[in-house]
Amino acid sequence: MADNIARVFADAIATDPTRPLLTWYDDASGDRTELSGATLANWVAKTANLLVDEVALALGDPAGVLLPPHWQTAAVLLGCWSAKLSVVDTPGDVDVLFAAADRLDEAQSWSAGERYALGLSPLAAALRQVPPGFADYVVEVRRHGDHFTAQPGPGPADGPLLARAETRAVELGITPGARILVDAATYPDPVDWLLAPLTRAATVVLCANLDPARLPARLTAEQVTHPLP
Repeated sequence: MADNIARVFADAIATDPTRPLLTWYDDASGDRTELSGATLANWVAKTANLLVDEVALALGDPAGVLLPPHWQTAAVLLGCWSAKLSVVDTPGDVDVLFAAADRLDEAQSWSAGERYALGLSPLAAALRQVPPGFADYVVEVRRHGDHFTAQPGPGPADGPLLARAETRAVELGITPGARILVDAATYPDPVDWLLAPLTRAATVVLCANLDPARLPARLTAEQVTHPLP
């Protein structure tokens, strides 16, 4: 297996970049967003370019992420890992902070050089009102380039994260090429819903506020081969 997350992601989408890689549902809002590997890679590249070109971050610089399971969270995390940053989720001093709009009070306990707020709205809509001290991630990231060349080799946490992801893929029974359904409330750790599937080139149907009544039809419609228990 590759020794860095950027390579694992690239390998996972290489065979067919057009296939749905991450499909997002929020049963509370009715939102459904489907991203192919190529589309997610575009968001990842833009995020990495934002971090390197605009924020001027370098290998090992700390990035704070206060985000729930979501397709935009996947873009942020993979962008940070592509830029070889160290991602943290506990309060401290960081060079950049990404925070969900409903966690901005929590974000105030962080010391951050740059701050980006995410509304996590359907269709990646911009925030209606950008909070003071923050920039709107979906507005800012769109200005950056569609391609990013990651530095060779692993980032500071790639080895331990990929080792955990390999272990979790085995524990969760994720097989190569599977299409898995993940309840975001049950599996909030991105190692489970993002990295473990990527190590198996599996595709993900990620569901927030999962309505059990909709589950049987969704398993069929999305051609799920392995719902996580």
